[in-house]
Amino acid sequence: MAIPTNIKTLLAGEAVEWARIEFKETWDAETSLKTICAFANDLDNWGGGYIVIGVKENEGKPVYPLKGISSDKLDSYQKSILSKCKLIRPAYMPIAEVLDYDDKKFIVLWCPGGDNRPYSSPKTMARDSKERIHYIRKMSSTVEPSDDEEKDLFYLANRIPFDDRVNHQADISDLNITLIQNYLKEVKSSLYEKSKTGDFVEVCRDMNIISNLPEYTKPKNVGLMFFSMEPDEFFPYTQIDIVQFLDGLGGNDIVEQTFKGPIQQQLRDALQYIRNTIITEKVVKYPDRAEADRFFNYPFAAIEEALSNAVYHRAYDEREPIEVRVERDRIEIVSFPGPDRSVTIEGLKNYRVSNRRYRNRRIGDFLKELHLTEGRNTGFKKILDALEANGSPKPEFETDESHSYFISRVFIHQGFIKEETEKDSTPNSTPNSTPNSTPNSTPLFSVQKYLKKAELREQILILIKENPSISKRQMSEMLGVSMYALKKELAAMGEEHVAEFVGYSRNGNWVVY
Repeated sequence: MAIPTNIKTLLAGEAVEWARIEFKETWDAETSLKTICAFANDLDNWGGGYIVIGVKENEGKPVYPLKGISSDKLDSYQKSILSKCKLIRPAYMPIAEVLDYDDKKFIVLWCPGGDNRPYSSPKTMARDSKERIHYIRKMSSTVEPSDDEEKDLFYLANRIPFDDRVNHQADISDLNITLIQNYLKEVKSSLYEKSKTGDFVEVCRDMNIISNLPEYTKPKNVGLMFFSMEPDEFFPYTQIDIVQFLDGLGGNDIVEQTFKGPIQQQLRDALQYIRNTIITEKVVKYPDRAEADRFFNYPFAAIEEALSNAVYHRAYDEREPIEVRVERDRIEIVSFPGPDRSVTIEGLKNYRVSNRRYRNRRIGDFLKELHLTEGRNTGFKKILDALEANGSPKPEFETDESHSYFISRVFIHQGFIKEETEKDSTPNSTPNSTPNSTPNSTPLFSVQKYLKKAELREQILILIKENPSISKRQMSEMLGVSMYALKKELAAMGEEHVAEFVGYSRNGNWVVY
């Protein structure tokens, strides 16, 4: 079996974060077994990790020149790996591959998060040792868990992330070999050659995009999202909607574009559309100097990272699209639900976010392999840096107390504000902003412009009483309000025990108290 990436990528730390890679100069059974166990436990749903044997390390990074493994030790290392991994309980075996790089040989162990967590390994290799530990990873170290962490580990044992779950409604035929090959070729995986002549099921299993049971070859959700031509058949509203309010909010000139397909393709198509139709450069020349000022209405890198983060972090079991709202003076990217509860509203305001619990680890890994998103906790910095380099205002990031939504708000460069206010300068209009104005943190698409809170709630109650199984999307369309406003009101109604949705999206219903 082959690993789903290549050794060059692992050595560079480009797509796989350093904390998920451990370099070993030689095979050390005791320490390596603990690391394998820790990756298999995958307490933070990282998607496991990699052990590269034959590489000396310094502070978690490879030391060059690379040492490699001598030919006379390859066989004994592999036999020892097979033998020692049998000591892990319950049964777990990493995927091992001997790889050639820089005229040397290396053993790479891919240790994805296991389906039968928690795993334990012996504390020592002593024959009489009976003590077993549920090892975990903390940053780039393998450690014994605290009492609370061990409780979390048992609690999470049966909580497989949504993107890594097997989809029982789909079939392996729903996975497209061309999409798979294009991905493997792009990331330069050693599986690419195998995919052209090898067994399709085996390739899918090597990529960990189908169930691990040989008798049950069903796709995992992450496989369908990336390698199905129509993932929205399985995950309704898996799409990106771009809505341009050319005349401002309340105007009649609205342009809407919807992007569907494999999530990496819809992301790329949406970004290309934004680059071609929304991003504009301005050149300001001065009579007293040769060098002109050049800036964009919005730096593309900031929009790219914000939208990629939305694709990465949204919940695909919710029937809500990602919405990009292009207004006269800002772009707002709205996704559902909000971030993990460890992310605070105050932290968002100050651009200080440290989140170790991600709902889509596998999606993140694939996106990073394709260079469509940065590593964890680096997205905010990339957005801030891009805006600063362009001379743009600082962004805003918003969620509510219930973490029911998330908004990334990027404001237009002040050099374009005059143009926009001139477009709005009719007898009855008031400019939205001035060069010295402070961006309003209240969403412009708030329903309060059109309905009072009591009126909106009353209309929602009427709809769910008439149709207890009505979807949020249907309510939004029938009421003519944004999904953001609707979900905010529904969250308040749930907290106040007025009404809430009970059950799952396909067979649940609204209950009015």
